[in-house]
Amino acid sequence: SIVLYRGAMFARERQDAIVALVSQRGRVTVSELAQNFRVTPDCIRKDLRRLDGEGMLRRVYGGATSVATAPEHDLRGRLGVRPEQKRAIALKAYEQIVDGETIFFDISTTTLALARLLAQGHRRCVVVSNGIDALQELSANEGLTVIGTGGSVNREFNGFLGAATCAMLEPISFDKAFLGALGVDLARGSVSTFDMDDRLVKQTVMRNSAHRFLLADGSKFGVRGTHRYASPSDFDTVFMEREDPKLRALAKAKGARLA
Repeated sequence: SIVLYRGAMFARERQDAIVALVSQRGRVTVSELAQNFRVTPDCIRKDLRRLDGEGMLRRVYGGATSVATAPEHDLRGRLGVRPEQKRAIALKAYEQIVDGETIFFDISTTTLALARLLAQGHRRCVVVSNGIDALQELSANEGLTVIGTGGSVNREFNGFLGAATCAMLEPISFDKAFLGALGVDLARGSVSTFDMDDRLVKQTVMRNSAHRFLLADGSKFGVRGTHRYASPSDFDTVFMEREDPKLRALAKAKGARLA
């Protein structure tokens, strides 16, 4: 059903409300949005063009769909998407890192945001990653010991994947691992990626880590990739950018902890 917004709204307020509607419903049309917000279809089309450019939704003929319905696989295509949300998650996760630890970052734009914080900070630890972008950021901080996994370069991920990567990771014991995901389906107990080699790397790291943390913004929830690599309850904490009472209640019922 359509909820009519009464009274004038600033453009940014309306655009934020559009994003919320698209995220909730998956798909909306220009005509129903125009009716919803009491503005012209042309005004809505301008909003959708802007939001599509910001990566908040995807424009389609006659309306828009949620980015969660068609996740971007290429890492470079996701670098500019939801940066504020990813930084908010990274700030929470950063508090888990302690001097002297050996930690792992996988290939993810959200863990890349965490790598940038660590590179700019004063923690002293050993960091292992298979992400080339993360390794470049981390290597700028001389107080960190930075180790790249090596292996076959996957251009879509801009990182190392494959049997050689898993072989290098197998003997390492991590104090903490920080991992991303293509999708998190709390109802089905699934944390997933779209690549089999990425799944194998993540599972190797999880077996070898004393503590495991999942970094996932709100757009990842309710999405399923093709390769399940863990359950939400396998992580010490699932970090989100904001409080979500409904997701929190579902997570608690499924034995997972959101923060």
